[in-house]
Amino acid sequence: MLTVKLRRAPREDARAPLALPLPDAAAVPSALRAAAEAAGFTGAAGQAVMLPERGLMLLGTGAARRSLDWEEAGGAAAAAIGEARRFAIDARGLAPGAAASLAAGACLRAWRFSRYRSEPAPGPRRLDLLVDDPEAVAPHWSRAAAGVRGCLLARDLAMEPANTLTTRAFAARLEALAEHGIAVDVLGRKRLAREGLGGLLAVGGGSETPPRLAVLRWRGSVAAAPVVFVGKGICFDTGGISIKGAAGMEAMKADMAGAAACAGAMLALALRRSPAPAIAVLALAENAVGERSYRPGDVLRMGSGRTVEVVDTDAEGRLVLADALHYARQFRPQAVLDLATLTGSIVTALGSHRAGLFGTDAGLLAQAAAAGEAVGEPLWPMPIGERHREDLNSAIADLKQCTTGRLQPDACHAAAFLREFAGPAPWAHLDIAGVDDRAEAAPLGPPGPSGFGARLLDALVSMYFEH
Repeated sequence: MLTVKLRRAPREDARAPLALPLPDAAAVPSALRAAAEAAGFTGAAGQAVMLPERGLMLLGTGAARRSLDWEEAGGAAAAAIGEARRFAIDARGLAPGAAASLAAGACLRAWRFSRYRSEPAPGPRRLDLLVDDPEAVAPHWSRAAAGVRGCLLARDLAMEPANTLTTRAFAARLEALAEHGIAVDVLGRKRLAREGLGGLLAVGGGSETPPRLAVLRWRGSVAAAPVVFVGKGICFDTGGISIKGAAGMEAMKADMAGAAACAGAMLALALRRSPAPAIAVLALAENAVGERSYRPGDVLRMGSGRTVEVVDTDAEGRLVLADALHYARQFRPQAVLDLATLTGSIVTALGSHRAGLFGTDAGLLAQAAAAGEAVGEPLWPMPIGERHREDLNSAIADLKQCTTGRLQPDACHAAAFLREFAGPAPWAHLDIAGVDDRAEAAPLGPPGPSGFGARLLDALVSMYFEH
């Protein structure tokens, strides 16, 4: 993450480029208007024009009103700065919240993952944010930085290769969050068996790295029932015996993006000392092929006691989530949200533009959608119809895991399946397949993992569960 310094004025020896946020061409300082006109600067949102001979960048903000607008302007500055190690944004004259949002957007866009490179990836490392009153901006920046750090943790985890981020290593990374005041409990194979979590045990049975259920707790400061996040953490997904094709399988190292987003949200809550209690229940497994792999046709007894007929071992995510959702019920939550890279079906429906939103409570669904819009992680409501559940009727067990055949509404079937285990609390299911990874750069991130969901969950708690 960029190192951000709040300053009243540029450094005396500053040679770093300075970005000037401007709403339109009329706001360009008179000394720069000729150069701005020659460069075609209009002030449109996202426009960034370098004036290298002056060491300046004209940064278009348009009619910015929302925090997200200012974040995207900051992201545009970071994208345009090139390989400069340090740059500055002149936020003097702006409201403290707007200034902080500029820095947040710059940090999100400037993120790089260099752990396995011989040399760090080029790009900015430091940002000087010029403000009128650093003390007034500091609390706004502290709050924004917490969400950014949570999102970047999710990206870092999703970028890790599966040979390093095994289930054991993932659990260890989560246990390290204890330094921020998050209590972490990790259930190993024996405890999973005692809890009867047959879905998670079956999915992880074929791997030499055993499954885990990680429970993260942020106690908050108010006496209220917790909000619970449930995340799919498949560290690698071969498809199991119903094995995937080779093309694109390398991307399956990120089939744990839902769990990563939940972990990032918990970090954000802890860093900003949220008063709201929150818990994350993360199902970690590798869906591999081995002598103990589960098979199509098997019947599993889940943690809830219900039996499930396996149809396709590549529909593993709903099995581990079902056990995690059941386990979460013991915490008597006031709301439950699960995140998962669950189905290709949702990608067919919504592409890379929005995540699918399913659930049982209209109020919670509206709140989740509003939080997503606020942070640029949009959702789209999807149905769970009576027929979707009827399609899962089994001749041998309580229900089937999925159906077979072409052109099936698998995202809706998966949601109908999960609803059977979600319990009485308001529940929302976010199918983030398609939005967890960017093929191209976006205003708030380079190509690669997006961290989708971490800031959304943080915003949801901030907007609706801290009052």
